[in-house]
Amino acid sequence: MDDPQDLPTVLVVDDEVRSQDAIRRTLDEDFQVLTASGAHDAREHFERQSIQVILCDQRMPGVTGVEFLKEVRERWPETVRIVISGYSDSQDIIAGINDAGIYQYILKPWVPDHLLRTVRDAVDAQSLQRGMSQLDLELRASTPQLRQRMQAKLELARSVFDFDRIERGAASPLNAVCAIAEKVARYDLSVLVLGESGVGKELIARAMHYASPRASGAFVVENCAAIPDTLIESELFGYRRGAFTGAYEDRPGLFQRASGGTLFLDEIGETSLAFQVRLLRALQEGEVRPIGAQRPVPVNVRVIAATHRDLEQRVREGLFREDLYYRIAGVSLTVPPLRERSGDIEPIATKLVREIGQELGCPGATLSREALACLMTYPWPGNIRELRNEIARAIALHDGGELPATAFSPRVLQGHAGLSTVASSVVSAALPQTGTLGERLDAIEAMVLRETLLHHRWNKTRVAKELGLSRVGLRAKMQRFGLEK
Repeated sequence: MDDPQDLPTVLVVDDEVRSQDAIRRTLDEDFQVLTASGAHDAREHFERQSIQVILCDQRMPGVTGVEFLKEVRERWPETVRIVISGYSDSQDIIAGINDAGIYQYILKPWVPDHLLRTVRDAVDAQSLQRGMSQLDLELRASTPQLRQRMQAKLELARSVFDFDRIERGAASPLNAVCAIAEKVARYDLSVLVLGESGVGKELIARAMHYASPRASGAFVVENCAAIPDTLIESELFGYRRGAFTGAYEDRPGLFQRASGGTLFLDEIGETSLAFQVRLLRALQEGEVRPIGAQRPVPVNVRVIAATHRDLEQRVREGLFREDLYYRIAGVSLTVPPLRERSGDIEPIATKLVREIGQELGCPGATLSREALACLMTYPWPGNIRELRNEIARAIALHDGGELPATAFSPRVLQGHAGLSTVASSVVSAALPQTGTLGERLDAIEAMVLRETLLHHRWNKTRVAKELGLSRVGLRAKMQRFGLEK
């Protein structure tokens, strides 16, 4: 078990003790969690020790969360600031972003997994920011040794995000997509990546960036569907101090931060027609005008856009500008869904089991033959994102080891065409060889019940009829053997 002193420190500021306790229970395995009921107690914690992340409630007596986080930004700027609030007031969100420089604005009721993931990402972001600051200081020295180290890091990034590192089978339909993308990457052409959510469009875009002459520049990602239309312009183009209420300082937009590199605009099909006009001008003129600025700012950016929408259809419907479509679709690439790439499932799933097993502390996790067969026949409407979540769930519930087909959720099992064959092989392999007669009979009964459930795809009426049980009796046995959904 990690020494609490070695864990990153998170400070929770909330005037409700129950909220403090709930957050502490969610975070205390991964972090050293401190609590404070208000700004005064929080300041004392800051004065005593270094704090990596602060989670602050917005509505508190005396001082609001944004007001206090503004003070934190001025006095302890390295601490990552997160606001938690039960109110979705856009003015609060804007003030939090502008005044306090918050990392995330989380609405109540929060989801434990999402909160934990956000705090982990915040700690990682702080660590990366500290490393980048140190790298900036080193680069100013401009010694040959430091330049060599920078080049070595660039080569490492290129190898990590190389097209060959995108997992796929030998005869994958993705091979043709990657071949075109790798060739186009060398030229400053705009690219539109099409495909369903979760197929890996960002992986293609990132590989293109590191295969391009812009690889030493930044790769900046923006999900256009994740930001309200009222905020997306300030996020991409930036703003000047005093441009609107809450704009207390100049803020460069993502176009400026990506200058010299690549800007990846995911879900561009979700943008409004009004925003599309400004985006088109920025792409045509090679300059952006921050909100409130008198003069435009030149930018040198390659844009790779992505969407799961049919943009040509949206153009016909008047929902997407035709001139912008032709501007961003210099080259169009379509990433096929996972259900059309069955040969890719095994290498992707094998890699995910290895990576997620390491993350969850189960490095020995593997897929059984039956489990792999189950994954191969499920249609995966959520594509790789759904596959990753399913594998993570299976490893967590079964503590690693060889995962059987029954490790997966009923949704995946019910979509498997060969359920009875898989279930039969699982049952045969797992028949008990030792134990009392009663224990062996219980084990066999549980296996028969599981096989029948799988065969009828969890239709309890049919299962009860086949086994000669009442619905109540079937439910009791499912509870007894832990077979409920």
